[in-house]
Amino acid sequence: MTTVPSLIVDDRTSGDLNSNLGTRWEFIADTVMGGVSRGGLAAEVVDGHPCLHLTGQVSLANNGGFLQAGLDLRPAGLLDARGWSGIELVVRGNDETYNLHLRTVDTRIVWQSYRASFPAGRQWATVRLPFAGFQPYRIDRPLDLSVLRRLGLVAIGREMAVDLYLSCISFY
Repeated sequence: MTTVPSLIVDDRTSGDLNSNLGTRWEFIADTVMGGVSRGGLAAEVVDGHPCLHLTGQVSLANNGGFLQAGLDLRPAGLLDARGWSGIELVVRGNDETYNLHLRTVDTRIVWQSYRASFPAGRQWATVRLPFAGFQPYRIDRPLDLSVLRRLGLVAIGREMAVDLYLSCISFY
């Protein structure tokens, strides 16, 4: 694999929900499928860090179970990530474990993704998630890094309070 310089997906300098890639973060809750989880997404500054803040409460009631901050990786088209080793996050949270989900052209059904978990402690920390550690979920195809289309920061699968801050996300 040829390594290329890191690509900053979002360093939160926009001050709004726009990323460095020219795409916009969006909040998605399980209510799109009948669930009752509630939350929100905002651009904030915390401890001098411009950041994205995902908040809420995940509920398993009514077949629910997730809150997500999702981002398309290109305004139109796909991102070829074969030159990088993984994704780096600078995060802070409430001592919960969250997921990073990747979607490709192969993930056609909404619940399909490639997933990696990460901790979000109460202090800012840098977390590296190598692509080799992403696991396919409800899809039998391997992760094809040449056709990435979307990523999501996700609180999923259990009742939990959500309080996740992201100050930077990049491909390394």
